[in-house]
Amino acid sequence: MRNCASGLQALDSAFVNIVAGRSRLVLAGGTDAMSHAPLLYGPAMANWFMAMNAAKGGGAKAAVATQFRLKMLAPVIAILNGLTDPIVKLSMGSTAEIVAKRFGITRQMMDEFAVESHRRVAFAQDNGRLTEVEPMYGPDGKVYAQDDGVRRDSAVEKLAKLKPVFDRTYGNVTAGNSSQVTDGAAMLVLASEDVVNEYGLTPLGRVVDVHWGALDPAEMGLGPVHAITPLLMRHGLTWDDIDAAEINEAFAAQVLGCLAAWEDAGYMKEHFGLDRAFGKLDRAKLNQDGGAIAIGHPIGASGARVVLHALKVLERTGGKRAVASLCIGGGQGGAMLVERT
Repeated sequence: MRNCASGLQALDSAFVNIVAGRSRLVLAGGTDAMSHAPLLYGPAMANWFMAMNAAKGGGAKAAVATQFRLKMLAPVIAILNGLTDPIVKLSMGSTAEIVAKRFGITRQMMDEFAVESHRRVAFAQDNGRLTEVEPMYGPDGKVYAQDDGVRRDSAVEKLAKLKPVFDRTYGNVTAGNSSQVTDGAAMLVLASEDVVNEYGLTPLGRVVDVHWGALDPAEMGLGPVHAITPLLMRHGLTWDDIDAAEINEAFAAQVLGCLAAWEDAGYMKEHFGLDRAFGKLDRAKLNQDGGAIAIGHPIGASGARVVLHALKVLERTGGKRAVASLCIGGGQGGAMLVERT
């Protein structure tokens, strides 16, 4: 369980176990059904239930019963509770607003990024680029062949009509430039070299390295910067050495903030001791087939999905290296470096 990067953590755990010789063949990834997030009782109702259960005899139970109030039935929405940081008391959307203000990310920039995500996914679907996507079958036999969150008619003019969600007075983060609440699953098979040879497997690529970074939870959206930067530095790589990058689109503001941070010499100096900016990530290399703004961000699955798609992009383009990364609620970032074999 590593919040938004749980699927990536599963891959990392499999990778480490194989390197350590404890495993040879591992199925790893994640799944999430956010549409089924439960409604919970609040503390007052939970305490009332406990008191009622502890009461001995009819008189004691009757006394506890008189303490019941209708307002105690007010539900706690689990998905909102889970997407609020307990330390800084901010929702994930509010942290995106903070990142946007830090780097001057405007509403126009967010909405343009969101439209481009939908456009890229639609193009990928129409041109057979999402070959890893498996159809699903409903109880009634209906076939769901592809992700259905894509809005092919998305336009900046339409998104401009949406109201901010997290800062209704001054904010710019809306439902339209944020990832969608959705369900999904992604799984990969990881194998040691001897297993690959034994069974004649054809790998998509190999895991080179993984890095986990930490930062202020109020700016958790910059997590990919704190994961990717040390990872590439450790291997003496720059953006010029990376052929494809997948950064989970939790919010348009957050991804754009990461791009700005890499080009900000002051940020690189403060957090990584560099005397210059890390460099500019070519937008053509980033999320080439769109991302979570268009197809959704099922928390448990996205970490595995971005790694899998990074490998598929390398396969399609003939590239050599890719990096996949996510920001993580709670103030973390995770990244995996992979190579095509």
